[in-house]
Amino acid sequence: MTERKSGRRNDGDVRLEGRQISGGVGSGKALVLESDLSFLGGVDPKTGRIKDRATGAFNRTVRNKVLVFPKGKGSTVGSYVIYGLSANGKAPAAIVNAETETIVATGAILAKIPLVDQVEIEAIRTGDRVTVDGDRGEVVVHRSGGD
Repeated sequence: MTERKSGRRNDGDVRLEGRQISGGVGSGKALVLESDLSFLGGVDPKTGRIKDRATGAFNRTVRNKVLVFPKGKGSTVGSYVIYGLSANGKAPAAIVNAETETIVATGAILAKIPLVDQVEIEAIRTGDRVTVDGDRGEVVVHRSGGD
């Protein structure tokens, strides 16, 4: 496991180190959820839209976003929903969790979606430009103007 570190780089970007779960690199605008997420029933695999109102992102799309949420919950079928999102071209560019459980981990690996956990997700805001490096276990929040 990679030691957790965080810090501000000289260019204003915020670098967060976490644990590698699913490899690859993905970038996009962050969509930060207010609660844990069950992909089964919580996300429509055909449209990529969030259906769980408790997330604070009802009807927002996960497509090409860096999806940030505390942890997954619910049925193991959620792994196949994540895979279905990818097969339908509606998957997130990457996923960041405070704590990843096996449902989200399995789905991200099957769908080849970069995933890093053990990250201070409070440092990420919806709309931030984020790069997730699942090979290195690193998340970079790109902040223009040093903030």
